[in-house]
Amino acid sequence: MVRVLGLVLCGVVAWGQKPSDAETAALIERSRQKALDYTQQLPDFICTEVVHRSISSDGGRQANDILTVKLGYSKRGEEHKLESINGKPTNSKYADLEGATSTGQFGGILRVIFNPASQGAFDWQSWKTVRKKRLAVLEYAVSAANSPYYLGHQGRKAIVGLHGVLEVDSETGEVLHLTYVAYDIPQQLGVDSAVNSVDYAFSDVGGREYLLPVHSEMEMRSPGVSARNKTEFREYRKFSAESVVDFGVGK
Repeated sequence: MVRVLGLVLCGVVAWGQKPSDAETAALIERSRQKALDYTQQLPDFICTEVVHRSISSDGGRQANDILTVKLGYSKRGEEHKLESINGKPTNSKYADLEGATSTGQFGGILRVIFNPASQGAFDWQSWKTVRKKRLAVLEYAVSAANSPYYLGHQGRKAIVGLHGVLEVDSETGEVLHLTYVAYDIPQQLGVDSAVNSVDYAFSDVGGREYLLPVHSEMEMRSPGVSARNKTEFREYRKFSAESVVDFGVGK
């Protein structure tokens, strides 16, 4: 594992050639700075979050629903207002929903991974090409001892370690795809595994392009039950006085 201790100047790496440890460290440090600056550069905005949820049991029973959520973002964080379940308007609150939900795609998980206090360990994996962009694929791990990441289940929560993969634009250092897998999960939490992924792409908000989540997936397994969420983020627009999401009160 390459532990990043400071900024190292990175030279040009030939296509297909594994970078040196110094070049890998420079790329990680560039990504770190992008990640830590990310939320400060975002405007206040709202978007529509469509969540396809499925729950299955070992006995073969399966339940499905589709949530439509108005998501508001400001420097104070994310707010969620549940608008409909299976296309029918609802007065239920997002925070009171039963079943699996997730937050943090708008920079929260990036801060967990890249914050120096997390003491994340990084390792080079490979190059890949996505939409004509050359991406560096990196593995990372954050131990439970240094992690600020909570995993919650049935009213209980616990800090867990995380590991996964980052796909990073080799020119800008921006993360375009990431996975995060919980490990060192306390047995008393009642969760066997929790796996998440997020895809980022540029979207227009108020006439300017910002790198924002477009798709995420989550799968959580507990004894006898498996829950999976597939989320699409749509209709990004700048927050205005006419917007209906109240940033001051959790919905």
